[in-house]
Parts: sequence; structure tokens; C-alpha cells
Amino acid sequence: MNSDFADRPAFETIRPRLQRMPFVFNSAHSGRDYPQRFLDMTRLDNLSIRQSEDAYVDELFERAPHMGALMLRAHFPRAYLDVNREPYELDPKMFHEPLAPNYNTASPRVAAGLGTIAKIVAERKPIYREKLSHDDAMMRIEGIYKPYHNTLQTLLTQTLNRFGVGVLIDCHSMPNLDKSGNANAPDIVLGDRHGSACHPILVELTDTLFTTAGLKVARNRPYAGGFVTKAYGQPHNNIHALQIEIGRHLYMNEVTLEKSENFAAIQTILQKLIALYARLDLNELLDQKLAAE
Repeated sequence: MNSDFADRPAFETIRPRLQRMPFVFNSAHSGRDYPQRFLDMTRLDNLSIRQSEDAYVDELFERAPHMGALMLRAHFPRAYLDVNREPYELDPKMFHEPLAPNYNTASPRVAAGLGTIAKIVAERKPIYREKLSHDDAMMRIEGIYKPYHNTLQTLLTQTLNRFGVGVLIDCHSMPNLDKSGNANAPDIVLGDRHGSACHPILVELTDTLFTTAGLKVARNRPYAGGFVTKAYGQPHNNIHALQIEIGRHLYMNEVTLEKSENFAAIQTILQKLIALYARLDLNELLDQKLAAE
């Protein structure tokens, strides 16, 4: 058990009355329930610690269950635990005790300070005042990370058994990529692990809807999909995974984290995307595409 979330859910599954579409929406980085013990450990103020959030992404996609899809969303914050990493992707410099040799301590994400338990938030601000104990890490991994992934796997298996196909939409937000003055910087980035995690027809349909709405779309650059997309996207087993990154500048103030007046408009575009997914006869569509190839 995780004592930081002993009296409140660390995450929740939102189910429709009847699942009518083979889609599971996952919002793993939009959690904003910060345990007091964690806040006491950080050197950051209450606004700075939130800079890692995919703020309000769960709300942007909140119509998905009403339209017949499953949804899994985190309440724990990304700065506390990142389930879009391997379970033991940890920086040994963050802990008092030495880590086990089978831990992944040398990944690019660990080097960047963004492992399973992050070292920094945005703009490379350190999170913790002091080193952590190994027991603290295990409390988060055993108590939240593993149950979260067990739940996600269960939802996808149930979907696959019901429909014969399953699609995971991994929902994220990203900082404004136009800060360097690049006029062609995308508003949306679709990540399918360079074609290995999702059938291209789903990526094409998603791309077209966003483009038609007037948004600039890129694929796999700079975000090709994280651990979740890689681990669950198995088209050969009829499970597809697509990561959607939404530019935060489209719907919020990135400094104050307040919703902008454009929030409802972006929410409407995403409702249209969910409605598009709901209309698909996915098995027939994928069969037709395979026959054409």
C-alpha cells in the first residue's frame, strides 16, 4: 500500500454504462493531487512543482466515457511518480542506498532527470531537498505504478476480448514548441513509435481531423511515444497505441497554469475526434487496409 494515498484514490477508471467503442483513453500525467508529505520533501513552491503536469488533459478528453470509451486517469502527479517510464528507471544519485544492478540507471530519461521518480521539473528545477530512501521509491512503485499498469492491461484485455481489437490513446500535453521562433512548430504531435505501435490508418485519420481543424500536426518528432506506447502497442496482437501530444499554448497559460478562453474550443475538437473513433468499424477498416496492402 502507498501511505501517501491511503485515504484517497491514486487513480481511477471511468467506465461508460456500455462500452461501445474499442478505445481506452489514458491520462497518466494530468494528476494534481499532491500529498502533503511529498510537498514537505520538495524545495519548490506550489506552482513550480506543477510545471511537469499535463494540466487539464483529463478534462480535455473527459467526454470519452460518455461516448462509450474506457478511461484511466491518474490523480497522483507526474512529479511524484511517472508511469510512462519503466518501473525501475531510477537515478542512483537520488537515493541514500545503492540500487539493485538490474535497475535501469543509465537511460537517456534518467540522465535528463526524468526517470520513474523524477529528479527535476520543467526548466531543470530540482524537486527534492534531500536524497530519498529506497523504501520510498518502492512504496510508489509497488503501491501505485504496478497497480496502475495492471489496471491499464486489464482494460485493454477486456476491450480486446469484447471487440477483437483494442486501441490505447495515450493523452498528453507539451510545452509550446514555437518558443524558438519556428513558425512551423506543431500544435499536435502524434507518436506511434515510428509506425511500430499503431496501424497507420488510425494515425492518418487522427492527423486529418486535427489538420482540418486548422492545427499543425507532426508525427514522432519530437515525441515518438513513451514507455506506455511502446509497451502496449502490439498491432500484431490487434492492440494499437497512439500517443497524442497537445500544445499547452492552445488551451492554457503555461506560466500561471490557468485555462485560457480557447479551452472549450480545443475540448470541442477532441470531442469530434472521439466521435470519429466511435463511428469507426475498426475491424472492417483494418481488414480493408490490410487487403489493399
